[in-house]
Amino acid sequence: MGLPDRSPPPRLASIDAYRGFVMLLMMAEILKFTLVSRNVPGNGFWAFLAGQQSHVEWTGCSLHLIQPSFSFLVGVSLPYSIASRMTRGQSKLVMTLHAFWRAFVLVWLGIILRSLWSPMPDYGFTDTLSQIGLGYGFLFILGFRPVREQWIAVATLVIGYWLFFALGPSGEALHVKPGWAEQNELSGFAAHWNKCANAAAQFDVWFLNLFPREKPFEFNSGGYQVLSFIPTLATMILGLIAGGVLKSDRSTLGKIRWFLVAGLLSLGLGYVWGLSGFGPVVKRIWTPSWVLFSGGWCFLLLAAFFTVCDAIGWKRWAFPLTVIGMNSIAAYCLADSFVKPELHKFSARHLGSNAFLVFGEEYRELVHGAITLTLLWLILFWMYRRKVFLRI
Repeated sequence: MGLPDRSPPPRLASIDAYRGFVMLLMMAEILKFTLVSRNVPGNGFWAFLAGQQSHVEWTGCSLHLIQPSFSFLVGVSLPYSIASRMTRGQSKLVMTLHAFWRAFVLVWLGIILRSLWSPMPDYGFTDTLSQIGLGYGFLFILGFRPVREQWIAVATLVIGYWLFFALGPSGEALHVKPGWAEQNELSGFAAHWNKCANAAAQFDVWFLNLFPREKPFEFNSGGYQVLSFIPTLATMILGLIAGGVLKSDRSTLGKIRWFLVAGLLSLGLGYVWGLSGFGPVVKRIWTPSWVLFSGGWCFLLLAAFFTVCDAIGWKRWAFPLTVIGMNSIAAYCLADSFVKPELHKFSARHLGSNAFLVFGEEYRELVHGAITLTLLWLILFWMYRRKVFLRI
């Protein structure tokens, strides 16, 4: 009888390509499509791209599925991470302690990045890394549980978070710009999810003022909230379930079929829930209907990348994405730094503000952004070639 196979599971190209696609969307914010659209009024092409490069004001969705996809992929990767660590002989206790240490580091890395341009630490906890970190330890524990319990956890989080809002305050949106309410105000039962006028917003006023601040916290101008890490955890568990399917003995066609069915069902349920008036689809506060709606898109995107990269075997086209996806934490840190107002004109400072005016004044920021984006990718490519990967 031969020895059991203790080699780590093979790395799937689709996961790295999908993660790279997500991080590229984040890094590409430096292209400033919104500014280009403003400089070229009436141009439908640039208006469309500008609309897809930012979150909608409140209800609805755009291509800007960065945070849900990144959170989903954390879950997808977990079964492979656990299997890899088990092949190295790590005990469950050691792995669990490392998982909670990783969660702690993710939270603090998010705080550090948020505070780069602040005179003191910005304890906001609403950035992507902090939100993932707040739930990661619980996700890891669920990684050892049967898939039935993982589905129960998703249902419990979604329903419980819905009840938290439904039983909380209901009122008109607060701290909004002039004209905002005319297009985005929620009424009736859905008013429980209005901007800065909901249960989670009240929690933040208490919780965030427990930390040292320049001035007392009153509201988040974007409507983002700390407790969104709870439904974000549900999104990560959906990814965990998807990762289990990828790692299972199902046939390739069976896996693709599962992702398509799960994606369409989740997308449809989230959409109908949003239309019902009993829970709008709002990314900024990660409503339960958003968990299902965005989760559906994540299942479908994973199906697409898995079909093309792993089932068919077309991988070469995805190499630029793989370079980014295999160093996603480094890409996140670079993107979070270079899209700041102080740094987005990086190339302009070195090449001159009038460089490449041959393309037209209205495209100046786009050209400089494209140069900086290329430099960021080359940094990641240099790290890739030298096998330098930032891990937590």
